[in-house]
Amino acid sequence: MLLVDGHLDLALNGVDWNRDLRCSVDDLRAQEQSLGMTEPGRGGATLSLPELRQAEMALCLSTLLARQEKEINHSFGWTSPQACYAMAHAHLAWHRAMEYDGHIKGIRTRQDLAAHLSAWNNAPNSCPIGFIQTMEGADPVLNPDTLHEFHQHGLRALGLTHYGANRYGGGTSCEVGLALDAVPLLRNAEELGITIDVTHLSDVAFNQVLDHFNGRIHASHQNSRRLAPWQRQFTDAQYKAVIERDGVIGVAFDIIMLQPGYVRQQSERQVGMERVIENIDLICQLAGNTRHVAIGTDLDGGYGVEQTPAGFERYQDLQQLPELLTKRGYSEADVAGIMHNNWIRFFSEILPEA
Repeated sequence: MLLVDGHLDLALNGVDWNRDLRCSVDDLRAQEQSLGMTEPGRGGATLSLPELRQAEMALCLSTLLARQEKEINHSFGWTSPQACYAMAHAHLAWHRAMEYDGHIKGIRTRQDLAAHLSAWNNAPNSCPIGFIQTMEGADPVLNPDTLHEFHQHGLRALGLTHYGANRYGGGTSCEVGLALDAVPLLRNAEELGITIDVTHLSDVAFNQVLDHFNGRIHASHQNSRRLAPWQRQFTDAQYKAVIERDGVIGVAFDIIMLQPGYVRQQSERQVGMERVIENIDLICQLAGNTRHVAIGTDLDGGYGVEQTPAGFERYQDLQQLPELLTKRGYSEADVAGIMHNNWIRFFSEILPEA
């Protein structure tokens, strides 16, 4: 079944991790294992462009991710806003290079989206994979007006924070609110029609975004705090806030967001795809319908197969979802909404006409 993924870090894999995503998953794993790479995520890729195509993934939100870090002895992140800005442009360049060769296609307008879906339905084997440009953490945005430049480059979705606090506010694992510059940044996003991704906000910053931003919101990769009780997940009240603003919530496949008490590199994977279905069920129960839930895997987002649900080995395993949802009692239309139509409807509404 056609799949739309609300969150993939393709450029992080292609640039930061120096993976040739034109290769198969098996080749990527073999290359890194032969080099003795042992850090988390290495040797255990779950996706590549051929893999995405085989999984019927027609469209995704693909990130610009360049997080500012205070320390200089780190393997992930950059030490200044200027370096973050430069790395975000490297990610933009990676997308352009893959687009030049016909592997992917940027979706900037409603017409682009409609044309891409039509082309995919007619010839899925030859059509490029579509992507909508998003930014995970606004560290590359030098000042609020810099957002106009990124919008010209195709940015259509923006998350203000990632882990910890940055120049715009508080993110995961802290309770810092929005910084002063976040207010004009949100105002610019609203004027440009950029949707705000409320994933990775601290609880305080989440509520403040709702107060200061009147545009469309979504949560690209976000699970339930009821099922995995730590601050990275949403409370029921936060889910309801996104639903009330007619947003869509993508369910993530990182096991740290699925399994209570999971400790990276220490815990065994104990929950499987059924826990993903439980997260979907919970959102549908809160909404009273299936309109607001979708898929936002975050697969290979700095981790690999060692940190996916038990029994999940590669991206194609997402095609287990339709059968699992059907067994749970979801109708054919409900399953199609969760797998692709909810994201398609959302972006059909928020992307500019031209």
